[in-house]
Amino acid sequence: MSLPPPVQAVFDATNAGDTAAFLSAFAENGVVDDWGREFHGREAIKQWSDAENIGAHSTFEVTEVSHAADAYVVTATVGGDGFNGPSHFTFQVDGDHVTRMTIRA
Repeated sequence: MSLPPPVQAVFDATNAGDTAAFLSAFAENGVVDDWGREFHGREAIKQWSDAENIGAHSTFEVTEVSHAADAYVVTATVGGDGFNGPSHFTFQVDGDHVTRMTIRA
């Protein structure tokens, strides 16, 4: 299964270290839920990414994709200077933007 463009953009931008492209994949009022810590809006998402995603030189290798109801669930192997290992990402998308990305192991 292929990913919708905004979800693919999250992974592509992270792998390229492109903060601007990463943020533009999210809706203005998008949310990142990283193990229960929620970051609302692009500025908060940028601060999270600067510390724990692009700023930590994260890379994602997608290994599995499924679609359930209104969400895409992606399993990926995470590398970089922070967390390393398998992780599950659940995305909600509205049009051309991610509205919510939830991260769990």
